[in-house]
Amino acid sequence: MACSRTCSRILGLSLGTTALLAAGTNMVLLFPNWDYTYLLRGLIGRHALLGSGLWGGGFMVLTAATLISSLGWGCGCFSKSGPCCSMLVSLLSSGLAWLGALLCFITSGVALKDGPFCMFDISSLNQTQAWKYGYPFKDLQNRNYLHDRSLWNSVCLEPSKAVVWHVSFFSVLLCISLLQILLVLIHFINSFLGLFCSLCEE
Repeated sequence: MACSRTCSRILGLSLGTTALLAAGTNMVLLFPNWDYTYLLRGLIGRHALLGSGLWGGGFMVLTAATLISSLGWGCGCFSKSGPCCSMLVSLLSSGLAWLGALLCFITSGVALKDGPFCMFDISSLNQTQAWKYGYPFKDLQNRNYLHDRSLWNSVCLEPSKAVVWHVSFFSVLLCISLLQILLVLIHFINSFLGLFCSLCEE
Protein backbone atom coordinates (compact mmCIF):
# COMPACT_ATOMS: atom_id res chain seq x y z
CA MET A 1 0.00 0.00 0.00
CA ALA A 2 2.84 2.37 0.88
CA CYS A 3 4.46 1.50 -2.45
CA SER A 4 1.22 2.38 -4.26
CA ARG A 5 1.04 5.75 -2.49
CA THR A 6 4.68 6.51 -3.36
CA CYS A 7 3.95 5.65 -6.99
CA SER A 8 0.92 8.00 -6.91
CA ARG A 9 3.11 10.84 -5.64
CA ILE A 10 5.65 10.32 -8.44
CA LEU A 11 2.94 9.96 -11.10
CA GLY A 12 1.10 13.05 -9.84
CA LEU A 13 4.28 15.11 -9.99
CA SER A 14 5.17 13.75 -13.44
CA LEU A 15 1.69 14.42 -14.84
CA GLY A 16 1.69 17.93 -13.34
CA THR A 17 5.04 18.68 -15.00
CA THR A 18 3.86 17.43 -18.40
CA ALA A 19 0.65 19.47 -18.03
CA LEU A 20 2.66 22.67 -17.51
CA LEU A 21 4.89 21.78 -20.48
CA ALA A 22 1.84 21.16 -22.71
CA ALA A 23 0.28 24.49 -21.71
CA GLY A 24 3.57 26.32 -22.34
CA THR A 25 4.03 24.67 -25.74
CA ASN A 26 0.51 25.62 -26.81
CA MET A 27 1.14 29.22 -25.68
CA VAL A 28 4.27 29.37 -27.85
CA LEU A 29 2.23 28.23 -30.88
CA LEU A 30 0.10 31.38 -30.50
CA PHE A 31 3.17 33.57 -31.12
CA PRO A 32 4.92 32.43 -34.34
CA ASN A 33 8.54 33.61 -34.39
CA TRP A 34 7.83 35.21 -30.98
CA ASP A 35 5.69 37.82 -32.76
CA TYR A 36 2.41 38.73 -31.01
CA THR A 37 1.06 40.71 -34.00
CA TYR A 38 -0.12 37.54 -35.76
CA LEU A 39 -2.39 36.79 -32.80
CA LEU A 40 -3.70 40.38 -32.74
CA ARG A 41 -4.44 40.22 -36.49
CA GLY A 42 -6.18 36.84 -36.16
CA LEU A 43 -3.58 35.08 -38.30
CA ILE A 44 -3.14 32.01 -36.11
CA GLY A 45 -4.11 28.51 -37.23
CA ARG A 46 -7.26 26.91 -35.82
CA HIS A 47 -5.32 24.02 -34.25
CA ALA A 48 -3.26 26.38 -32.09
CA LEU A 49 -6.31 28.55 -31.29
CA LEU A 50 -8.26 25.48 -30.21
CA GLY A 51 -5.82 25.34 -27.30
CA SER A 52 -6.01 21.62 -26.58
CA GLY A 53 -2.58 21.88 -25.00
CA LEU A 54 -3.91 24.55 -22.61
CA TRP A 55 -7.22 23.05 -21.48
CA GLY A 56 -6.75 19.39 -22.47
CA GLY A 57 -3.15 18.38 -21.93
CA GLY A 58 -2.77 21.34 -19.56
CA PHE A 59 -5.69 22.16 -17.23
CA MET A 60 -7.49 18.79 -17.30
CA VAL A 61 -4.28 16.82 -16.73
CA LEU A 62 -3.09 19.27 -14.06
CA THR A 63 -6.40 18.88 -12.17
CA ALA A 64 -6.06 15.10 -12.33
CA ALA A 65 -2.40 15.31 -11.25
CA THR A 66 -3.41 17.34 -8.19
CA LEU A 67 -5.96 14.68 -7.22
CA ILE A 68 -3.45 11.88 -7.77
CA SER A 69 -0.81 13.67 -5.68
CA SER A 70 -3.37 14.32 -2.92
CA LEU A 71 -4.14 10.60 -2.84
CA GLY A 72 -0.45 9.76 -2.66
CA TRP A 73 0.27 12.15 0.19
CA GLY A 74 -3.04 11.50 1.96
CA CYS A 75 -3.86 15.22 2.06
CA GLY A 76 -7.12 16.73 3.33
CA CYS A 77 -10.16 14.52 2.85
CA PHE A 78 -7.91 11.77 1.42
CA SER A 79 -6.07 11.28 4.73
CA LYS A 80 -8.71 8.87 6.08
CA SER A 81 -10.36 7.69 2.87
CA GLY A 82 -10.93 3.98 2.47
CA PRO A 83 -9.57 1.88 -0.42
CA CYS A 84 -12.85 1.96 -2.37
CA CYS A 85 -13.13 5.75 -2.10
CA SER A 86 -9.48 6.11 -3.17
CA MET A 87 -10.12 3.78 -6.09
CA LEU A 88 -13.12 5.84 -7.21
CA VAL A 89 -11.10 9.08 -7.09
CA SER A 90 -8.24 7.34 -8.93
CA LEU A 91 -10.58 6.20 -11.69
CA LEU A 92 -12.13 9.67 -12.05
CA SER A 93 -8.74 11.39 -12.12
CA SER A 94 -7.39 8.80 -14.59
CA GLY A 95 -10.41 9.35 -16.86
CA LEU A 96 -10.04 13.13 -16.72
CA ALA A 97 -6.30 13.01 -17.50
CA TRP A 98 -6.77 10.41 -20.23
CA LEU A 99 -9.49 12.46 -21.94
CA GLY A 100 -7.42 15.67 -21.81
CA ALA A 101 -4.27 13.95 -23.09
CA LEU A 102 -6.19 12.14 -25.85
CA LEU A 103 -7.80 15.35 -27.11
CA CYS A 104 -4.41 17.04 -27.15
CA PHE A 105 -2.88 14.06 -28.98
CA ILE A 106 -5.60 14.00 -31.67
CA THR A 107 -5.47 17.78 -32.22
CA SER A 108 -1.67 17.71 -32.53
CA GLY A 109 -1.82 14.82 -35.00
CA VAL A 110 -4.41 16.60 -37.17
CA ALA A 111 -2.36 19.82 -36.98
CA LEU A 112 0.74 18.01 -38.25
CA LYS A 113 -1.28 16.41 -41.03
CA ASP A 114 -2.88 19.70 -42.19
CA GLY A 115 0.30 21.77 -41.92
CA PRO A 116 0.78 25.36 -40.80
CA PHE A 117 -1.48 28.35 -41.35
CA CYS A 118 0.59 30.81 -43.38
CA MET A 119 0.62 33.21 -46.32
CA PHE A 120 1.32 31.50 -49.64
CA ASP A 121 1.31 32.32 -53.34
CA ILE A 122 -1.79 31.33 -55.33
CA SER A 123 -0.67 32.93 -58.62
CA SER A 124 -2.05 31.47 -61.83
CA LEU A 125 -1.13 32.13 -65.47
CA ASN A 126 -3.15 35.40 -65.70
CA GLN A 127 -2.22 36.68 -62.25
CA THR A 128 1.21 38.05 -61.61
CA GLN A 129 0.93 37.96 -57.85
CA ALA A 130 -1.79 36.73 -55.51
CA TRP A 131 -1.15 35.87 -51.90
CA LYS A 132 -3.51 34.61 -49.23
CA TYR A 133 -3.48 33.06 -45.77
CA GLY A 134 -4.53 29.45 -45.45
CA TYR A 135 -3.29 25.87 -45.25
CA PRO A 136 -1.19 25.36 -48.40
CA PHE A 137 -0.14 21.80 -47.50
CA LYS A 138 -3.61 20.48 -46.68
CA ASP A 139 -4.62 19.55 -50.23
CA LEU A 140 -1.26 18.66 -51.73
CA GLN A 141 -1.61 15.81 -54.19
CA ASN A 142 0.86 12.90 -53.86
CA ARG A 143 3.25 14.96 -51.71
CA ASN A 144 3.66 14.95 -47.96
CA TYR A 145 5.26 18.15 -46.69
CA LEU A 146 6.58 16.36 -43.59
CA HIS A 147 8.78 14.16 -45.78
CA ASP A 148 9.59 16.74 -48.47
CA ARG A 149 11.67 19.41 -46.73
CA SER A 150 12.21 21.30 -49.99
CA LEU A 151 8.65 22.64 -49.53
CA TRP A 152 9.35 24.04 -46.07
CA ASN A 153 10.95 27.31 -47.14
CA SER A 154 9.44 27.63 -50.62
CA VAL A 155 5.68 27.49 -49.94
CA CYS A 156 5.04 29.56 -46.80
CA LEU A 157 6.02 33.20 -47.31
CA GLU A 158 4.93 34.54 -43.92
CA PRO A 159 5.64 33.99 -41.04
CA SER A 160 9.21 33.09 -41.88
CA LYS A 161 10.04 29.51 -40.88
CA ALA A 162 6.32 28.87 -40.29
CA VAL A 163 6.69 25.18 -41.14
CA VAL A 164 9.62 24.62 -38.76
CA TRP A 165 7.74 26.41 -35.95
CA HIS A 166 4.54 24.44 -36.58
CA VAL A 167 6.18 21.02 -36.94
CA SER A 168 8.55 21.49 -33.98
CA PHE A 169 6.01 22.58 -31.39
CA PHE A 170 3.13 20.35 -32.48
CA SER A 171 5.55 17.39 -32.46
CA VAL A 172 6.52 18.32 -28.89
CA LEU A 173 2.83 18.56 -27.97
CA LEU A 174 2.18 15.18 -29.59
CA CYS A 175 5.04 13.56 -27.59
CA ILE A 176 3.91 15.19 -24.32
CA SER A 177 0.33 13.97 -24.74
CA LEU A 178 1.57 10.47 -25.61
CA LEU A 179 3.68 10.47 -22.43
CA GLN A 180 0.64 11.64 -20.45
CA ILE A 181 -1.46 8.74 -21.82
CA LEU A 182 1.30 6.33 -20.78
CA LEU A 183 1.50 7.83 -17.27
CA VAL A 184 -2.29 7.60 -16.91
CA LEU A 185 -2.13 3.92 -17.86
CA ILE A 186 0.55 3.32 -15.21
CA HIS A 187 -1.58 5.18 -12.64
CA PHE A 188 -4.59 3.06 -13.55
CA ILE A 189 -2.60 -0.16 -12.98
CA ASN A 190 -1.13 1.28 -9.76
CA SER A 191 -4.63 2.10 -8.47
CA PHE A 192 -5.84 -1.45 -8.99
CA LEU A 193 -2.74 -2.86 -7.29
CA GLY A 194 -3.29 -0.42 -4.38
CA LEU A 195 -6.92 -1.53 -4.01
CA PHE A 196 -5.94 -5.21 -4.13
CA CYS A 197 -3.18 -4.73 -1.50
CA SER A 198 -5.57 -2.77 0.76
CA LEU A 199 -8.22 -5.48 0.62
CA CYS A 200 -5.60 -8.16 1.30
CA GLU A 201 -4.29 -6.24 4.33
CA GLU A 202 -7.81 -5.95 5.72
